[in-house]
Amino acid sequence: MSTGRVAGPTDRVVVIGAGLGGLAAALRLTGAGRSVRVLEASAVPGGLAGRFAQDGFSFDTGPTVLTMPSLIDDALESVGERRSDWLDLRPLHPAYTAHYADGSVLRSFSDPGEMSEEVAGVCGPREAANYERLVRYLTTLFQVEYGPFMDRNLDGLSDLVRPEAATLLRMGGLRSLDSVIRRYLDDPRLRRLFTFQALYAGVSPRAARAIYGVIGYLDSIAGVSYPSGGMHAVAQALAGAVVKHGAEISYRTTASRVELGAAGRVSAVVTAGGERIPADVVVLNVNPATAYRDLLPPGLAPRGLRRARYSPSAFLWHVGSSATMPSPAHHTISFGAAWSQTFGEIIRHGRLMSDPSLLITNPSFTDPGAAPAGKQTYYVLAPCPNLANSSIDWPRLSRHYAEEIAQVLDKRGFDSNGAFSSGVEVSQTVGPADWAAAGLPAGTPFSLAHTLGQTGPLRHPTQHPAVDNLLFCGAGVQPGVGVPTVLLSGRLAAARVTG
Repeated sequence: MSTGRVAGPTDRVVVIGAGLGGLAAALRLTGAGRSVRVLEASAVPGGLAGRFAQDGFSFDTGPTVLTMPSLIDDALESVGERRSDWLDLRPLHPAYTAHYADGSVLRSFSDPGEMSEEVAGVCGPREAANYERLVRYLTTLFQVEYGPFMDRNLDGLSDLVRPEAATLLRMGGLRSLDSVIRRYLDDPRLRRLFTFQALYAGVSPRAARAIYGVIGYLDSIAGVSYPSGGMHAVAQALAGAVVKHGAEISYRTTASRVELGAAGRVSAVVTAGGERIPADVVVLNVNPATAYRDLLPPGLAPRGLRRARYSPSAFLWHVGSSATMPSPAHHTISFGAAWSQTFGEIIRHGRLMSDPSLLITNPSFTDPGAAPAGKQTYYVLAPCPNLANSSIDWPRLSRHYAEEIAQVLDKRGFDSNGAFSSGVEVSQTVGPADWAAAGLPAGTPFSLAHTLGQTGPLRHPTQHPAVDNLLFCGAGVQPGVGVPTVLLSGRLAAARVTG
């Protein structure tokens, strides 16, 4: 088992991958006086949080929802920088606008008083009182979980033996998320708003544990922000601070292997160009399965990783359009009439949603510079099966599926002119085959599913159990999937060095 800290010299650190987790680790290590070099295969930082532009339209290529900006503050403050000098962050009001099949609309506000009024107006005063009880429950749940379990390296089940674990059990933390939310909420529309995030964690609300209610807390209570310039601006800010404080980022530089020395410790990283970079510590901001397959010597992969279960994938449709939604908002969730059926189709049967629920992000609503004057940039996300449990021919299907989604949006009235599809000027799709080509196992950007057996100390740790100077960060390791948790993973990996 790992000791929890890297033993021996830690002066020279190589970080492989300039994703958000790798950059967070690089900042903390640089601030702690280590010599840090970051190797990034692409031309820009960010990993999945990339960006592309076409015909005046700008698109984020990965996550679009930002919660817990305090973690960005923390990363920048580790080198003495202030977020306000690097990023313009705008709170979204509302965080989401949910459209339902019955025609009703429910806006999600982070202020509990304002949200209570919204719930009362849409669902009735009794449900507003129920919502207020749920806020108190989820707030307490987050407070109990965050410090002891999320913001902490967990090396084994013994690390769960804490007073807070008993509190979580009393709160029903290991019951199903769906059953706990039902204890508080009667209206199925409001229940969906606090459970839809389970799909991105790789499980249905019935299979997800209630401890994952903290995702709903972050989305719907703590608040959602938008960084001017898109989510990629966060990566640019972190990378800029890394370089300003003396670390080196080598773009267009692919790591080909990590060398282990005679003592069984990491000793160097070799690039595809043949450069050998000596290292006292290596931080892998790479999916663990990919790292073991492509970068590390045979025999190091944990046995459980071969039986890993992956989250559903995502089909993204990037649209530059002249169409404006009749009720524009930054984040819109369009729920289909089906709900439980949707999870079964995607997770159990490996099929596309017959009645899609979609996330539509319209960054130009908040940031007009994301599109030409009078035009709109849209990011439409449709959850879909990953490649491990489906045989969908994505290269053939992608264009047709985008057309199908356009027809669904047309029918649901998401264009003031009556046809969302008629305004499309720029169109690009990204599906499971594309994620797989980018090196993501099972073709999913959401990495390992958050099943009970892949949660907490049972998820891949930030330190290899046998090679203590080999560290990991990113969505595939503790604490898990999502921008806040990926930033946390970078902090936790760095703590293996700095304490």
